[in-house]
This record gives sequence, structure tokens and C-alpha cells, in this order.
Amino acid sequence: MASSPSYLLLPVGSASGKSLSASHLVLSNVRAQAPIVRCLSCKRTRKYSNGLNLVTRRDMIGLLFGASSILLNSPYANGAGLPPAEKPILCDDACEKELENVPMVTTESGLQYKDIKVGGGPTPPVGFQVAANYVAMIPSGQIFDSSLEKGQPYIFRVGSGQVIKGLDEGILSMKVGGKRRLYIPGLLAFPKGLSSAPGRPRVAPSSPVVFDVSLEYIPGLEDEE
Repeated sequence: MASSPSYLLLPVGSASGKSLSASHLVLSNVRAQAPIVRCLSCKRTRKYSNGLNLVTRRDMIGLLFGASSILLNSPYANGAGLPPAEKPILCDDACEKELENVPMVTTESGLQYKDIKVGGGPTPPVGFQVAANYVAMIPSGQIFDSSLEKGQPYIFRVGSGQVIKGLDEGILSMKVGGKRRLYIPGLLAFPKGLSSAPGRPRVAPSSPVVFDVSLEYIPGLEDEE
């Protein structure tokens, strides 16, 4: 029976033993009884029989550098080092630029908003269910929650205290088909705050937040029609 091949770390290039950079290391399938190990920092090649001889510190360093290079160049490592995919948003760069010229509206409660797009449908009555998409951010622009990432609008009874006060108030004056940016002060946001999570920043108690919202439809009104 033929002996199984042994896999060794060998530099690509000539067998002269010259030092090569770690990026030139590859896995090579070598059939040999006495494996040859090439060291990155050595000028000579060492031969070990039966794998029982002690390996010098210099040789071990060379092997470790070679192995780490292979791991860093693997598709898994490259994938882990890539920046996270962009999260879906309701207001892109062109929208942000247009918002600079949109007047700010301030209500008596302290809520502020800018209309990204004024809708053409009905305004939701208090207590009716609404279906809305939203992207929730801290003032720096980091997203901490989004219905777009969940793949479906959020349905709740508007004006019934099922969401934070600023979101309730902001949607009550919207029309179906509209999009709006809400600048919600701390008193109308999250009294207890929100803890951080992987990919989600912390929201401090009673701190201001920003919501981009789009009013998709009002199930109750559509059913009556």
C-alpha cells in the first residue's frame, strides 16, 4: 500500500534555500520519507528523519510565519476583514443633500421633522393601525434599529402608546406614501435607553434619536374602502 502524502509548508521558487517573503508560501503535496522544511529566516535547509529530531527556535518561527500567511490569505480571513455591507436606508446621499434645503418644523412638544416626501394618501386617525418602515439612528448616524433589515413594515396602533412618543406624534401628521425625518428629543424617546448589541450602538436613557419613517398604508382605512 502506498504511503499517504505528507503536506508541508514550502516556499514557491527555486530550491536554493534563499529567504522568501511569507506571502509566497503555499501548501505543497510532497511524497517523501524524510520531509524537508524550509525556514524563512535561515540560509540552509534542515532535514529531519522520522520526525523525532528537535526543531530549532529559528525554524519554528519561520514555519509559524508561513502558516499565518496562509491563514491571512484565505477567503475566510479576507471575508472577515471586509467592511460590513451597507445597511438599507430610507434616505440616500441625494436625499440627504435635498434635506439641507427643507425647512425644519418644530412642534409644541419639541419634536422636529423634515418631510423627505409628502404623501398623497390619508392621514391616520388616532388608534388606527398603520404600517410603517423606519430606520432608527443615534445623532451620529449609527443605526440601532430598522424595519428594512427585518424585511417588512412595522404595524402598530398609532397614538396608543405602543411606540415612543416622538414616533407616535410624527406619524400622526403624515399621509400615506410620505417619508419624513424625525428629530426626537430625549423626553420623547427612550426613557430607559437601549443597551448595545453586536452591530447596534447603545442608546443612552432619554437621549435624542433620529428616525427616518415612511408611512406605507393604513390597514383599517383600506379595508373600509
